[in-house]
Amino acid sequence: MDGVRYRGREVSEADIEFIRELIAAHPKSSRRALSLKLCCAWQWVQPNGTPCDAIARGLLLSLHRSSRIELPEPRYRFSTPYHRNKPSVVELDSTPLRARLSALQPLEFRQVRRTEQERVFNGLIETHHYLGYKQPVGAHLKYLVLSQERPVACVSFSSAPRHLEARDRFIGWSAEARRRNIRFIAYNPRFLILPWVFVPHLASHILGRMARLLPRHWEQSYGYPVHFVETFVEPARFRGTCYLAANWKVLGMTKGLGKDSRSKRPNRSLKQVLGYPLTKRFRERLSSY
Repeated sequence: MDGVRYRGREVSEADIEFIRELIAAHPKSSRRALSLKLCCAWQWVQPNGTPCDAIARGLLLSLHRSSRIELPEPRYRFSTPYHRNKPSVVELDSTPLRARLSALQPLEFRQVRRTEQERVFNGLIETHHYLGYKQPVGAHLKYLVLSQERPVACVSFSSAPRHLEARDRFIGWSAEARRRNIRFIAYNPRFLILPWVFVPHLASHILGRMARLLPRHWEQSYGYPVHFVETFVEPARFRGTCYLAANWKVLGMTKGLGKDSRSKRPNRSLKQVLGYPLTKRFRERLSSY
């Protein structure tokens, strides 16, 4: 029987047999414990040394569902499907803020993931962003932008989609280089200027500042840098003016094929793909392996 490919990794029949033996050798281990043992055995870790636990659990569950392995029964069962609770509404001073950009300086860019203020970020996005809040998967950072301790904007970055034709064509990398180096690209899933803030050029200024801050913060958090950032803009709603003013480049359009699509038919709206290089010779860095 042939092996499988999961999240860019080739999993051979010999690998699957190893997993079966791992399960048999630890009959009392939970599913999570088994995934951690697999990460240890395969040295499946992020550059900062953290086990790729979520990816390993996904692989084990996929193999279990296809009857390639048999996992132990879950330790916990829920009577209803599990859903992450929506972030609670955050009450802030919503007095209209009308000023020149210079009057807001100095702006503070506060990385709030895994801090007490993360709930503030989540609540603001859920309440005021048209897409609402969605918990990122994988590497991600969240920022509150503040002026004299008053939040004026929220911006986040996360792991990039693995397949994106317009981006891949612009970079010009091979499929193998993309599989190896996709972690060096960050995706900007949410950017919000709070609705009571009316400050010309604030959005493009924030994007410009983030382009300088993000590579250092990402490397501090995950042990490797990012060389390129990308985002999607829905043309029916927005023109992407602030991105263009910050020198982001339109790379093309999506095909409307989300990760849940099982055919070549679009299952969501088409969006513009915009990108911005964070380092010199980014193509060379991303294409090497």
